[in-house]
Amino acid sequence: MKLQIILEPSEEGGYTVTVPALPGCISEGDSLDEAVANIQEAIELYLEPDSIPDNKNLIIRELVVRVKFLALLIQKLLPLSNEMVGDLFAKKAVIFV
Repeated sequence: MKLQIILEPSEEGGYTVTVPALPGCISEGDSLDEAVANIQEAIELYLEPDSIPDNKNLIIRELVVRVKFLALLIQKLLPLSNEMVGDLFAKKAVIFV
């Protein structure tokens, strides 16, 4: 999965990092490397599934979602324009999770 991150210099020094595709996913670091490492951990925690109740009647499956479908899903879930969804997949500040 590729996600765009935004690194913004802080007035106190270091960097604040946000992930536009994941509302509320934010971190910071004293250096660029530390900020990227911290946001990667924050993304992993953000995307970690909630614990599943211990119920033997549950059927649990995993799905692989195509990127085009994912972009449409993001657009439905978030109030983004087509241009903003396209920007999510642009080659800017991209990290792999």
